[in-house]
Amino acid sequence: MDTIIITGGAGFIGSALIRHIINHTSYNVVNVDKLTYAGNLESLVTVLPSARYHFEEADICDVKVMQYIFDKYQPQAVMHLAAESHVDRSIDGPATFIETNIIGTYNLLEISRSYYNRLDNHQKARFRFQHISTDEVYGSLGDEGLFTEKTAYDPHSPYSASKASSDHLVRAWFDTYGLPVLITNCSNNYGPYQFPEKMIPVMIIKALKGEKLPVYGKGENIRDWLYVEDHVRALLRVLEKGQLGETYNIGGNNEKQNIEVVETICNLLDEITPHDKISDRKELITFVADRPGHDLRYAIDAGKIKRELGWEPTEEFNTGLKKTITWYLDNKEWWQRVLSGAYRMQRLGKID
Repeated sequence: MDTIIITGGAGFIGSALIRHIINHTSYNVVNVDKLTYAGNLESLVTVLPSARYHFEEADICDVKVMQYIFDKYQPQAVMHLAAESHVDRSIDGPATFIETNIIGTYNLLEISRSYYNRLDNHQKARFRFQHISTDEVYGSLGDEGLFTEKTAYDPHSPYSASKASSDHLVRAWFDTYGLPVLITNCSNNYGPYQFPEKMIPVMIIKALKGEKLPVYGKGENIRDWLYVEDHVRALLRVLEKGQLGETYNIGGNNEKQNIEVVETICNLLDEITPHDKISDRKELITFVADRPGHDLRYAIDAGKIKRELGWEPTEEFNTGLKKTITWYLDNKEWWQRVLSGAYRMQRLGKID
């Protein structure tokens, strides 16, 4: 059985990817995660009984530890998701984003290159380094048009600039050193287990509590929403079928203004679980000062991955959002522990 190292596997997308791989494939998985504030092993409780799941608490910036992990597990693939990812946090403290997203990616590339060069020809033909990135590297769109794999990079925040830098490094290691790489750039993800600092879980939880719902500017910013289960299917498809050196954009075909997303959350919650004091949760919406460098519109053209690899999203936004809301209603203990910080007291599945 092939072994995949997944960096950032305790994060939102990483944990969804691991659950999907353990439940639907025969791969061995090594979850490498530093367990920063956004890393939550409670999102992986369902895969702990599997003998194919392994966890290593490690920082991708620690070269010696990462070299040890490669030597110990002898991976056939690396799926690199470890990253600082919250734009607002990057504005307040960009240094961590530079360290993790750029230096950490550089370290992984060099460790992977050294490991790859020691493989025999058969093993080299099977090895893959897959870098998971974001559509935010492309900057902002006008009222029309879509991001394609050929769109010029134009990042506007420390976060997107750090991810653009890491993308360029990965391409350079393919062109210069022949490391077999794949790159994916995705639109905004949503779904179960998302850390409650991103817009959708924040709005769900605040609306449940009857708190004000802060919306940047006038809520006119547009994002393309991708259900996380669709995303992880795409990532696995790219790993198994993608052409080396290529980039694949992954989108959900669900362009929505932020205000529309928030209003939909309010409507669904009013329908599913009415508030005892607030008849219409949309009354909780409060417009706040916009953040610096806030891109107006993102929209992905996912035609390439559909044409070449046969993947397309299956979840419509309203059904995916309803599933997400239902999950947060059914798993209050999970997000309450995140909000209280109690989830960080446990280190489930740790290998001594």
